[in-house]
Amino acid sequence: MISGITSASFSTASAYVADVTAPEKRAGGFGMLSAAFGLGFVLGPALGGVFGAIDPRLPFWLAAGLSLLNAMYGLFVLPESLPRDRRAAFAWRHANPIGSIALLRSNIELLGLSVVNFIGYVAHEALPTTFVLYAMYRYHWNARMIGFAIATVGVCSTLVGAGLVPRLVAKFGEHRVMFTGLWFNALAFITYGLAPTGLIFWAAIPIGGIGGLSGPPMQGLMTRQVKPTEQGQLQGALGSVRGVAFMIGPMLFSAVFAGFIGPYRGWHLPGAPYLLAAVLTIISVVVAWRVTTVQPIALAAQPAETVE
Repeated sequence: MISGITSASFSTASAYVADVTAPEKRAGGFGMLSAAFGLGFVLGPALGGVFGAIDPRLPFWLAAGLSLLNAMYGLFVLPESLPRDRRAAFAWRHANPIGSIALLRSNIELLGLSVVNFIGYVAHEALPTTFVLYAMYRYHWNARMIGFAIATVGVCSTLVGAGLVPRLVAKFGEHRVMFTGLWFNALAFITYGLAPTGLIFWAAIPIGGIGGLSGPPMQGLMTRQVKPTEQGQLQGALGSVRGVAFMIGPMLFSAVFAGFIGPYRGWHLPGAPYLLAAVLTIISVVVAWRVTTVQPIALAAQPAETVE
C-alpha cells in the first residue's frame, strides 16, 4: 500500500519534462526517460543478484538508499520546473483519480490517445505476468537465461529511447513514429506467441524494443492538448490509467496462460497471452488512427473563413 501511495515518481518526472521542454522536443525527452528506465532494467537485477547473494534483505536496503539519494537530489539540486505564475491552484476535486481522469475527456484526440495508452498498458502486462513461466514451460530456460533475456530487453529499451526516438521524431514526426512503434509491438507479440524455439523468441526482443518508439511520441502528442498548468494533472491521470491497466493485465493474462496449458492444452497454444496482447495492440492502432485522422478531415470540411 505504501509503495502504491508513493508511486508517482514517473508521472512527476514526465510532467517535469513537459514543463521544461518545447512541445516539438518533448517526445525526445520522454524517450530519455524510457532510456533511463531501460538502463535501470539492466543494472537493477544485476545489483539485486549480487547483493542478494550476500544477504536476501540487502537489495531492499540498497533500493531504499538509492531512493533516498534520489529524493535528496530532487529536493536540493533539481530546480523547480514551473514559476509560480504558471502553477495551477490546488483543488481537492482534481486531487483524486476520477477528477484527474476527467481531464482526459477534454477533447477527442486526448481521450482517444488515453484509450490507446490504456490498451497498450494492458497488453504490455502479458510480459511481466507470464514471461518467466512461459520461458520455463515452453523453452525450458533456467534463471540465467531468463536474466540474460531481461537484460537484453533493458539494453534495447535504452538504445531506442535515447538513440532512436529523438532522431526519428525530428525527421518523421510524432504520428508516424508512434504508429511505427505500435505495429512493431504487435509484430513482437505475435512472434513471442508463435516462436517454436527460444532462439526465435530471443530474436524478437529487439523487435519489441523498437516497439518502444510508440510511447514517447504519444505522450508528446497528449501534452500538446492541455495547458501548461495542467501537465502534472495530465501525467497523474495517465498514472491512474496505468494503475487500472496493471490491475486488469495480470489477472487476464495469467488466466489465459493457465487455461492454455491446462484445460485447453490440447490446442498447444501456450503463447496465447501474447497473441491476445497482439490483438489488443492492433485494436489500439485502429483507435489511434481514428482519433488522429478524424479531426483534420472535419476541419478541412469547414468553410475557409471558419478555418481562419
